[in-house]
Amino acid sequence: MPAIQQWLKEYGESHQNTTNKTIHWICVPAIFFAIVGLLYSIKLPFVITGHRINVAMIAFALIIIYYFLLSKTLSVGMFLFGSICLLLCHLIELKFFMPLWSVALIIFVAAWIGQFYGHKVEGKKPSFLKDLQFLLIGPAWLMSFIYQRLGIKL
Repeated sequence: MPAIQQWLKEYGESHQNTTNKTIHWICVPAIFFAIVGLLYSIKLPFVITGHRINVAMIAFALIIIYYFLLSKTLSVGMFLFGSICLLLCHLIELKFFMPLWSVALIIFVAAWIGQFYGHKVEGKKPSFLKDLQFLLIGPAWLMSFIYQRLGIKL
Protein backbone atom coordinates (compact mmCIF):
# COMPACT_ATOMS: atom_id res chain seq x y z
CA MET A 1 0.00 0.00 0.00
CA PRO A 2 1.50 3.40 -0.96
CA ALA A 3 2.29 5.80 1.87
CA ILE A 4 -0.41 8.27 0.85
CA GLN A 5 -3.07 5.55 1.01
CA GLN A 6 -1.96 4.63 4.53
CA TRP A 7 -2.13 8.26 5.66
CA LEU A 8 -5.56 8.80 4.11
CA LYS A 9 -6.94 5.57 5.56
CA GLU A 10 -5.72 6.37 9.05
CA TYR A 11 -7.03 9.94 8.83
CA GLY A 12 -10.41 8.64 7.65
CA GLU A 13 -10.76 6.37 10.68
CA SER A 14 -11.52 9.35 12.92
CA HIS A 15 -13.72 11.03 10.29
CA GLN A 16 -16.70 8.69 9.79
CA ASN A 17 -19.56 10.82 11.13
CA THR A 18 -21.47 12.72 8.42
CA THR A 19 -21.66 15.92 10.48
CA ASN A 20 -17.94 15.83 11.24
CA LYS A 21 -17.14 15.22 7.57
CA THR A 22 -19.31 18.16 6.52
CA ILE A 23 -17.63 20.39 9.09
CA HIS A 24 -14.23 19.26 7.78
CA TRP A 25 -15.20 20.22 4.20
CA ILE A 26 -15.66 23.77 5.47
CA CYS A 27 -13.10 24.08 8.23
CA VAL A 28 -10.03 22.25 6.83
CA PRO A 29 -9.76 24.50 3.75
CA ALA A 30 -10.51 27.51 5.96
CA ILE A 31 -7.69 26.61 8.36
CA PHE A 32 -5.31 25.98 5.46
CA PHE A 33 -6.21 29.39 4.02
CA ALA A 34 -5.91 31.07 7.43
CA ILE A 35 -2.43 29.66 7.98
CA VAL A 36 -1.41 30.79 4.52
CA GLY A 37 -2.81 34.23 5.36
CA LEU A 38 -0.96 34.47 8.66
CA LEU A 39 2.31 33.41 7.04
CA TYR A 40 1.67 35.70 4.04
CA SER A 41 1.51 38.60 6.50
CA ILE A 42 5.12 37.98 7.53
CA LYS A 43 7.16 39.83 4.91
CA LEU A 44 10.78 39.06 4.17
CA PRO A 45 13.31 41.64 2.96
CA PHE A 46 13.54 40.12 -0.52
CA VAL A 47 11.91 41.23 -3.76
CA ILE A 48 11.75 38.95 -6.79
CA THR A 49 10.31 40.24 -10.05
CA GLY A 50 8.69 43.14 -8.24
CA HIS A 51 6.99 40.99 -5.58
CA ARG A 52 7.96 41.04 -1.95
CA ILE A 53 8.64 37.54 -0.65
CA ASN A 54 6.78 36.37 2.43
CA VAL A 55 6.97 33.34 4.69
CA ALA A 56 3.88 31.75 3.07
CA MET A 57 5.68 31.47 -0.26
CA ILE A 58 8.57 29.57 1.30
CA ALA A 59 6.28 27.36 3.43
CA PHE A 60 4.15 26.67 0.35
CA ALA A 61 7.17 25.45 -1.62
CA LEU A 62 8.16 23.10 1.21
CA ILE A 63 4.62 21.78 1.64
CA ILE A 64 4.27 21.08 -2.08
CA ILE A 65 7.51 19.09 -1.92
CA TYR A 66 6.02 17.10 0.99
CA TYR A 67 2.85 16.39 -1.01
CA PHE A 68 4.91 15.52 -4.11
CA LEU A 69 6.83 12.92 -2.10
CA LEU A 70 3.54 11.39 -0.95
CA SER A 71 1.76 11.54 -4.31
CA LYS A 72 2.79 13.29 -7.50
CA THR A 73 -0.81 13.39 -8.68
CA LEU A 74 -2.23 14.71 -5.42
CA SER A 75 0.49 17.36 -5.22
CA VAL A 76 -0.94 18.96 -8.39
CA GLY A 77 -4.33 19.52 -6.76
CA MET A 78 -2.72 20.79 -3.58
CA PHE A 79 -0.53 23.13 -5.66
CA LEU A 80 -3.64 24.54 -7.34
CA PHE A 81 -5.50 24.96 -4.05
CA GLY A 82 -2.47 26.54 -2.36
CA SER A 83 -1.97 28.90 -5.30
CA ILE A 84 -5.60 30.03 -4.98
CA CYS A 85 -5.00 30.67 -1.28
CA LEU A 86 -1.92 32.77 -2.08
CA LEU A 87 -3.87 34.75 -4.69
CA LEU A 88 -6.73 35.39 -2.26
CA CYS A 89 -4.23 36.61 0.34
CA HIS A 90 -2.76 38.99 -2.22
CA LEU A 91 -6.23 40.31 -3.12
CA ILE A 92 -7.25 40.73 0.51
CA GLU A 93 -4.08 42.72 1.17
CA LEU A 94 -4.81 44.97 -1.80
CA LYS A 95 -8.56 45.50 -1.50
CA PHE A 96 -9.99 44.45 1.86
CA PHE A 97 -10.95 46.83 4.66
CA MET A 98 -9.16 44.76 7.32
CA PRO A 99 -5.52 43.67 7.44
CA LEU A 100 -4.93 40.17 6.11
CA TRP A 101 -3.53 38.90 9.41
CA SER A 102 -6.74 39.85 11.26
CA VAL A 103 -8.98 38.21 8.63
CA ALA A 104 -6.81 35.08 8.79
CA LEU A 105 -6.87 35.04 12.60
CA ILE A 106 -10.68 35.30 12.74
CA ILE A 107 -11.04 32.48 10.20
CA PHE A 108 -8.44 30.38 12.02
CA VAL A 109 -10.17 30.62 15.40
CA ALA A 110 -13.68 30.08 14.01
CA ALA A 111 -12.58 27.09 11.91
CA TRP A 112 -10.81 25.40 14.82
CA ILE A 113 -13.92 25.83 16.96
CA GLY A 114 -15.83 24.09 14.19
CA GLN A 115 -13.23 21.32 13.95
CA PHE A 116 -13.33 20.58 17.67
CA TYR A 117 -17.12 20.60 17.63
CA GLY A 118 -17.04 18.10 14.74
CA HIS A 119 -14.74 15.81 16.67
CA LYS A 120 -16.96 16.09 19.73
CA VAL A 121 -19.86 14.91 17.57
CA GLU A 122 -17.63 12.17 16.10
CA GLY A 123 -16.52 11.10 19.56
CA LYS A 124 -12.89 10.79 18.48
CA LYS A 125 -9.86 12.98 19.00
CA PRO A 126 -8.44 14.96 16.06
CA SER A 127 -5.79 12.96 14.21
CA PHE A 128 -3.10 15.61 14.61
CA LEU A 129 -3.00 14.90 18.33
CA LYS A 130 -1.44 11.56 17.37
CA ASP A 131 0.92 12.92 14.68
CA LEU A 132 1.34 16.53 13.56
CA GLN A 133 1.68 15.39 9.93
CA PHE A 134 -2.08 14.89 9.96
CA LEU A 135 -2.39 18.68 9.80
CA LEU A 136 -1.16 18.33 6.20
CA ILE A 137 -3.02 15.09 5.54
CA GLY A 138 -6.44 16.66 6.25
CA PRO A 139 -6.40 18.87 3.14
CA ALA A 140 -5.01 15.96 1.08
CA TRP A 141 -7.80 13.72 2.40
CA LEU A 142 -10.41 16.15 1.09
CA MET A 143 -8.53 16.52 -2.21
CA SER A 144 -8.54 12.74 -2.56
CA PHE A 145 -12.36 12.80 -2.57
CA ILE A 146 -12.34 15.43 -5.31
CA TYR A 147 -9.93 13.27 -7.30
CA GLN A 148 -12.15 10.23 -6.73
CA ARG A 149 -15.18 12.18 -8.00
CA LEU A 150 -13.23 13.23 -11.10
CA GLY A 151 -11.92 9.71 -11.69
CA ILE A 152 -8.30 10.71 -11.08
CA LYS A 153 -6.10 8.08 -9.43
CA LEU A 154 -3.72 9.03 -6.66
